[in-house]
This record gives sequence, C-alpha cells and structure tokens, in this order.
Amino acid sequence: MSHCKILYVCQEITPYLPETDMSVLCRTLSQGMQEKGNEIRTFMPRYGSINERRNQLHEVIRLSGMNLIIDNNDHQLIIKVASIPSARVQIYFIDNEDYFHRKATVRDAEGRLFADNDERIIFFARGVLETVKKLRWSPDLVHCVGWFSAIVPVYLRNAFADDPVFKNVKIVLSVYDDGFEGELDRHFKTKMQGEGVGKKYLSMLDEPTYENLMKFVIHYADGVIFETPTPPEGLRAYLEEIGKPSLEYQDKSSPAYQESYQAFYNKILANE
Repeated sequence: MSHCKILYVCQEITPYLPETDMSVLCRTLSQGMQEKGNEIRTFMPRYGSINERRNQLHEVIRLSGMNLIIDNNDHQLIIKVASIPSARVQIYFIDNEDYFHRKATVRDAEGRLFADNDERIIFFARGVLETVKKLRWSPDLVHCVGWFSAIVPVYLRNAFADDPVFKNVKIVLSVYDDGFEGELDRHFKTKMQGEGVGKKYLSMLDEPTYENLMKFVIHYADGVIFETPTPPEGLRAYLEEIGKPSLEYQDKSSPAYQESYQAFYNKILANE
C-alpha cells in the first residue's frame, strides 16, 4: 500500500506565492510523494497576485468552460496548469474572473477578509472535484491543506459521495494555526445546504468562525495532521472527543517527515 494516487488540494504553493510553512509544505510534499512512486495531482487557486507569464501558466481548454452555479449565479470554471521545473511537479489552477482576479489571496489591502470568501471556497472545492472527474482519475487519498481547501471533504461525503471516481477515497486534513478573525458570510450554512450537504452537522455553521468551520469539516475527514506544535486547543480537544486518527506535528527541517506522512497515509488507507 506504499504506492497510491494522492490528490493534494492546497491553499497556497511556492513558488507561485511567497514562502510560508504551508506553501513550502505543499511544494515539497507533492514532489516528495511523487518521488516515492505515488501518482500525484496537485491543485491550488489561481489568485490574481500570481504572475502568469513569469510562472508560465496556460489554460487547459479541454478542462475549462464548465459553469458552476453558486447561490443562483453562474460562474465560469477555467483550468490552468504550470510545472515546477526543478521538482517535475505539475500544478493545476482553479480560476474564475469573479473570484480570483483580484490582486490578493484571502484579504484586501487593509487586511480584511473578502466578504465572498465563503463562495470562493465553494467554487474552489467544486472546481477541483469537477476537474478531477474530467481527468477520469480516481484518487485513493485526498489531502487538503489550509482552510481555503477545507470544505473539499464535505463535498466528497455529500454531493460527490456516489460518484465512482471518488467511491473509495480516504481524506486527510491538515490543520494550521492560520485561523481567520471574525466569520464567513452569515448565509454560508444556507449555501452549503443548497449544495446538497446533509443537515447532520450544519448547525455548527450557525456561527461560521474558523474554529466552527474546521470542527464541521473534521467530521468528514478520515484523519487529521497537525501542522503546528501549538494547534488551536479547541480543535485538538474536539478531535479527541470524536475519535479521529491524527498525526502530531512533524519537524519539516528534515525530509524524514515525509516518511511519517506516508506511514499515516497508509494507516488511513488500511482503515476500511
């Protein structure tokens, strides 16, 4: 079980965005797992701050053109791709003029969260999964990194649960201490219900804070990796309460951390 198909859904990846713990992890983990013999597909948003010419992004016409309806509005899905030459890793970008052409990631110039971040993460999640379907590629495991990718597990266990491409998929969620202040749009719960998400845990989004969002998502994941030695205590306690498998923080200064990730993946995949 050491070799498998892994879908990485990342909030940020270097060199397309500045180096952070998260962007470096997504870059090195995609490369490292591919070098170990796993088959990899990696996705991130095509934020407007990414220089397409410098990074040699180009549109994949055969994957683009679908319209996704969010809150009764049509939004065109554009797929772009680029390669990290030194890593021999290909990155797919989810793009849309309404959501991703602003010159920032999740906050405006004053540091305020974009008011439509809830719809942006819905579009990103659905865009990734619809594109994977078009690729006719069935992952064994999906690893979501960063809160912007966090609702992918929710879709996999609801709207895409019966799709043969994702039939037996396992899901791992990375948890950082990158929580946002305040809340997502107050109608986020209603929008998720409109996306076909069951009511069982939706009450957790009555107040769509970062912690409530992550607690909600954890229910749909098979395992959690703590990407910081000091994760939010509320999330750690909640994870223990519901009994989900977890991997403690691994020191990224040594490539050996990837062995721990691979072992955790294998553990999750073996847990039928």
